[in-house]
Amino acid sequence: MLDIHIDDFCKDSALVLKTLYCTFPRRSDIFVEDIMGPDELDEFGMHSRRHQSCLACMLWLAEEGLIKYNGLIQLEGIDQAVLTNRALSLLCSTVPQSVQSTTTQPLPSDITHVSFIEHMQDALASQSSQRVRDLMIHFFNRLTNVD
Repeated sequence: MLDIHIDDFCKDSALVLKTLYCTFPRRSDIFVEDIMGPDELDEFGMHSRRHQSCLACMLWLAEEGLIKYNGLIQLEGIDQAVLTNRALSLLCSTVPQSVQSTTTQPLPSDITHVSFIEHMQDALASQSSQRVRDLMIHFFNRLTNVD
């Protein structure tokens, strides 16, 4: 069974975290359209399931203590979001060698420290759903090991 919704969730999570990392420590508005692309309302004025899932991803990241935000911008995004200390620490932490070998090209021998954010940027640039998914699943697993 293909879990495309999990692939989308992993990609959305990575993009939200990357966006907030790039603007840290400034607060930023994050719009669903900037993460997943344009969405057309249906005949009843409702957003697509994909749009709703992307917004739910942002809210989940906040519930898990990775981001903080001031409120919703209608159903279009979140207002004044910023990474938490927990998220920043995890994004800057070193990715274990076992994960590095499955998510990136082989590293030169003189490079020993590659952070999650560097791997996220590389995985997103590769446009490989599997690479993004593997990295993000490992990232989320680290959340449970930090507490």
